[in-house]
Amino acid sequence: MNVDVVADLGETFLGSRLKRLAERMQGGASRFVGSLGMEVQPTHMGLLAALDRSPMTVGQLVDAVGTSQPGVTRGVGQLIAMGLVESARGADQRSRTLRLTEAGEAAMARIKAQVWPRLEQAVKSITDGLSGGFLDQIAAVEQALAEKPIEQRAAEAGPVLSLRDYSPELQPVFHDINAEWISDMFQLEPADREVLEDPQRHILNGGGAILFVEAAGLGIIGTCALRKTGPKSAELTKMGVRAAARGLKAGEFLLAATIERAREMGVDDLYLLTNARCASAIHLYEKLGFAHDAEVMARYAARYERCDVAMRYRG
Repeated sequence: MNVDVVADLGETFLGSRLKRLAERMQGGASRFVGSLGMEVQPTHMGLLAALDRSPMTVGQLVDAVGTSQPGVTRGVGQLIAMGLVESARGADQRSRTLRLTEAGEAAMARIKAQVWPRLEQAVKSITDGLSGGFLDQIAAVEQALAEKPIEQRAAEAGPVLSLRDYSPELQPVFHDINAEWISDMFQLEPADREVLEDPQRHILNGGGAILFVEAAGLGIIGTCALRKTGPKSAELTKMGVRAAARGLKAGEFLLAATIERAREMGVDDLYLLTNARCASAIHLYEKLGFAHDAEVMARYAARYERCDVAMRYRG
């Protein structure tokens, strides 16, 4: 016969019971985060979230997360060792200011997209519909966790990436995402500017399409277009993912969706133009069915000065 003394004593052991429940939920969250190959722990995420808003001193972090200074100092030390946080002298030289490093910003982007939305769904699957007194609700949460722990619920949560179609208010987003990656690697050419500044005219009016990928917690992080070049032919173009959101497999999600949209549009000749410097993108194109094609190169490559790679979808 199983005996749960903490539960049996009701209100008398409420603090112990809540602590036990918190440890059970945090342990599940930690195992889920570990399954994603991430080094950070749930105990670090409050600190990262606070520093994602603005640089802070240790004292400000203590106030922001509501835990003890020794705990914050220990957590900050661990994050510095991971390369996610850096410390610098403040303006008055008497205190040190903590801020996220570039790796810390990338980790936060992944946490917002892959961790928090799925943990939120996991917790809601337990807490939605609770009724009765507080102790009854705690018992229901404990029973739900016994039946299926947090890490399993989070792993089964729905996709964190979703697809959106173009609408006029998204033109600046379409422009900025593409301008970011093109300017980072090359220079914006006239052919780029005309499409980015007026996609309605140069893509949509001709029967093309523009898709966006949205990540829970991050908003729109990537885009890709289909520019019709004939009754059944189209160029896959202007595909980019924000630098801060790379590593979330958003590009693969978006490319697969764009290929499927081309099928729905009746396109049977789908091609793209790129540059050899875009090695990771070329690898993704090859993975999803594109192959290098000399005929496409000869016919379309003159459109861009930077084009030295042409590919056609083989399926």
